[in-house]
Amino acid sequence: MMEKLRILAVDDNSISLAAIEQELKRDYEVIPVNSGERALQYLKRERPNLILMDIQMAQKSGIETLREIRGMDRCRDIPVIMLTSKQDKASVVESSKLGVFDYVIKPFKGDDLLRRIERVLREHK
Repeated sequence: MMEKLRILAVDDNSISLAAIEQELKRDYEVIPVNSGERALQYLKRERPNLILMDIQMAQKSGIETLREIRGMDRCRDIPVIMLTSKQDKASVVESSKLGVFDYVIKPFKGDDLLRRIERVLREHK
């Protein structure tokens, strides 16, 4: 059996994290973490195939976290999809500058999220 690709899901909202995990667990190994700090700690040890990250988080925003990830040699090229309920232009522009592959608005539809993940993983091979 083929090993599942790993997705690091970063969101400080436990309901969102549970929804992401529920939606993706059949096709992917999902590593849920509830803060940017925890994501950075995980990335020091492991390298997922993709990162799904919320923009609005309490201690450290998704954009601040992504800026640090892009500064890590072994993680700078991991594809990232931003998840957010925030549709302000500044966030889109800032995350684009940091090389975000896609931008998914919450609440998301499961099949839409899966399609976007598959497309990003295909394009990033």
